[in-house]
Amino acid sequence: MEQYKQEFIEFMVESKVLKFGDFTLKSGRKSPFFMNAGAYVTGSQLKRLGEYYAKAIHAAYGDDFDVLFGPAYKGIPISVVTAIAFSELYGKEVRYCSDRKEEKDHGADKGSFLGSALKDGDRVVMIEDVTTSGKSMEETVPKVRGAADVEIVGLMVSLNRMEKGLGGEKSALDEIKDTYGFPTNAIVSMADVVEVLYNKPCRGEILIDDTLKAAIDKYYEQYGA
Repeated sequence: MEQYKQEFIEFMVESKVLKFGDFTLKSGRKSPFFMNAGAYVTGSQLKRLGEYYAKAIHAAYGDDFDVLFGPAYKGIPISVVTAIAFSELYGKEVRYCSDRKEEKDHGADKGSFLGSALKDGDRVVMIEDVTTSGKSMEETVPKVRGAADVEIVGLMVSLNRMEKGLGGEKSALDEIKDTYGFPTNAIVSMADVVEVLYNKPCRGEILIDDTLKAAIDKYYEQYGA
């Protein structure tokens, strides 16, 4: 496993973004783990988050793209910090763009988007926190493709939960790939998380012991893709 992936898993734990226990997801599923990207709140956390996304995007898609598109709301800060990190790490200027939940009908920047306008010929990388069902792409992909004649290079999320999407068979990331025709990737997967944390100390604590590992295995027996 690449060093930055192992560091990212430890960073998620340290930032209290990745938690283990008993959680009810928006989908109604009972899950032994939960990820909340809203817990990245400090300047240093956001700086590091952007760097991990930039490294993963560079590894998966190179630097032949123009725009990072982050769906509102959590995608907005992620796209901004990743654009900054891409400039610092790779010397490549990319623009950021996000959609608005409510269209702005006044001022110089009125319309459905925030940040850079999308232009014909733009190559776009979609960027999100986590995709459980793929519902957000259902809303944003048509917006992006409807704004200009763009090419979506791919999607990058921070964690692949590796569970069934809306269709009930494939993972949400695979469903998005099949539905919209662009590649999907994650900085890390739950398999990576288990590999790094199972019966190994992280910040002096064993987070995934035998009991929790059994709960994760049971969850994937029911919901795993």
